[in-house]
Amino acid sequence: MTLTALFLDAGPLTLNGTFIVEVIGFLLMLAFLNYVPLGFVGIPKPVFKWIVDVAEARQREITSELEAAKKEREDADARLKEAEAKLAEARVTAQTVVNAASKSAEQLRTEIKEKAEEEAKRIGESARKEIEAERERALQSVRNEVARLVVSATEKVIGETLDLTKHKKLIERAIAEVGSGDGSR
Repeated sequence: MTLTALFLDAGPLTLNGTFIVEVIGFLLMLAFLNYVPLGFVGIPKPVFKWIVDVAEARQREITSELEAAKKEREDADARLKEAEAKLAEARVTAQTVVNAASKSAEQLRTEIKEKAEEEAKRIGESARKEIEAERERALQSVRNEVARLVVSATEKVIGETLDLTKHKKLIERAIAEVGSGDGSR
């Protein structure tokens, strides 16, 4: 096969008069769309320039929206960091309050414990004093009773009443014997 035959018989495209007319019509249509505005269809300028202008406007709009979205994202990140900082500060403040409350509670507990211990000591001391006073009263009562019994027994044995001096000496000796616990002379 020859080159011309191969070129003329290229498959679905065959180089003949129809093909040439179609190529010329296509080129005229491209020239028409490139230079003639189509106002009756709502396109105020030539089609190619209009398509390029619409595409560029859309590109500018998308770029503007992307920049706005980026700025909003940065603002949101800044607000998030600010909120996290405030949250951290609030946590520190809360921990400070908790620590202060714990310290205050510990001090209060210590004060209450000290007051309770002081009160227990005071009550113990008061009870000890009362016991000592009661013991002294009991001892005095026993001494008086012993003295009365000694005087009474002596009067019965001797058969006479003792004068005040003899009486005191006798009582003191009897008390000393009872106090020492031996009861002997």
